[in-house]
Amino acid sequence: MVLEADIKSQLDQYMQLLENDIVIKVNAGSDDTSTEMLSLLDELSAMSSKISVEKAALSRTPSFSVNRVGEDSGITFAGVPLGHEFTSLVLALLQVSGRPPKIDENLIDQIKNIDETHHFETYVSLSCHNCPDVVQALNTMSVLNPKITHTMIDGAAYKEEAESNNVMAVPTVYLNGESFGSGRMTMEEILNNLGSGLDASELSNKDPFDVLVVGGGPSGASSAIYAARKGIRTGIVAERFGGQVLDTLNIENFISVKKTEGPKFAAGLEEHVKDYDIDVMNLQRVIDLRKKDLFEVELENGAVLQSKTVIVSTGARWRNIGVPGEEAFKNKGVAYCPHCDGPIFEGKDVAVIGGGNSGIEAAIDLAGIVKHVTVLEFSSELKADDVLQDRIHSLPNVDVITNAQTTEITGTDNVDGLTYIDRNTGEEKDIALQGVFVQIGLLPNTDFLDDSVELNHMGEVVIDKHGATNVPGLFAAGDCTDVPYNQIIISMGEGANASLSAFDHLIRNPVNA
Repeated sequence: MVLEADIKSQLDQYMQLLENDIVIKVNAGSDDTSTEMLSLLDELSAMSSKISVEKAALSRTPSFSVNRVGEDSGITFAGVPLGHEFTSLVLALLQVSGRPPKIDENLIDQIKNIDETHHFETYVSLSCHNCPDVVQALNTMSVLNPKITHTMIDGAAYKEEAESNNVMAVPTVYLNGESFGSGRMTMEEILNNLGSGLDASELSNKDPFDVLVVGGGPSGASSAIYAARKGIRTGIVAERFGGQVLDTLNIENFISVKKTEGPKFAAGLEEHVKDYDIDVMNLQRVIDLRKKDLFEVELENGAVLQSKTVIVSTGARWRNIGVPGEEAFKNKGVAYCPHCDGPIFEGKDVAVIGGGNSGIEAAIDLAGIVKHVTVLEFSSELKADDVLQDRIHSLPNVDVITNAQTTEITGTDNVDGLTYIDRNTGEEKDIALQGVFVQIGLLPNTDFLDDSVELNHMGEVVIDKHGATNVPGLFAAGDCTDVPYNQIIISMGEGANASLSAFDHLIRNPVNA
């Protein structure tokens, strides 16, 4: 039995929702993965009379495809979609059977209007929390458009294939045999990369907003909701709705929610925002903000949005170490998410740069997967909590090096080593390894702001107790500001504070659009 009893009980409820018959075509061998796959498919077919399984010649062994009767859907799973990918399998079964996907009508229209042939392949890890978003988006696109196909490939089951394609991070997507992208991608992002995004003129022709929120993370969502509840014209422009929360695995300190996952939390934010009359402009990068009679927010595609007030809530991003080799080997051995990319480095030697909580937690996770972990900390001692330090020092395959200044990441096609300076002696040392995980904190996303907006020495926006900046009508909230603690719950409160202050500003300082 592949499925546990409680999962099987939940799955049985979903099987009742199948609308039409499904044919699962399977190509299996005698290996362990094939055996597990066949057991899973037997369990599925036993749970519903609408599911039948038949042998077929597919391009990979083991693999199986989910199809309508007499018609291929284009959805294939190369590997056993358990772990985080089990939901992808369930959704594929439902959608192929005829259950409509729960996405916006405009996205459905964009997908159906694609006229080119697109064969997508996505390399995943079953422990990756970002991979299912990509797999499910591409599967849905395959269901809606017969010219689109998608294959999920478990990197662990197809290790040699993944290595031959230099897959060093997941998810990694190929389109028609060529690299398409890596990392978490929403359906909107995929369509945007295919050239089906919003036109700049469509954005520039929008009427001025009363409050325009720049950023779609927790603080941005909170700001927009509080503004919309006042009945004023509200918009959100965001490079990636959900922000850094999308890259967070577990959230256990949001009061009243004992535990959740970042992508799930972000989806809840988006769903709440869409309950209000808020103009959400996703996948739009802001490059300039200037104050005239109205604020003008310029986007990378050339569009200019206008607003009476603006709330900057652009959050923060992972800080780079800024040494030779880091940029060149991103997704080729340099990684930032141990949960997603850790399994790719099974049996290999890796380094974790950073001795704070995130760095030590990453090292602990990786120690259970890789051959050896070396932790490098710039300071003379680790900064992580004592309980984490006790744990890391107890692991036999982890070395901790303090007073270590990383100077270079080396390699040819992929990472093969790291160079650091012993700050005690000045001696330069080399470590042979295949992966480097960077965990050295966050950098505020404020590069687009000019000198008129006051920033502190860390690049954070300086705000007062009302969330106001030194520019009248310009407010800020969340991790991009000088608020001392970067926590989701604090960011949401600060977003509400900035929004209420913006509304108060509009009342006291009326502006004619």
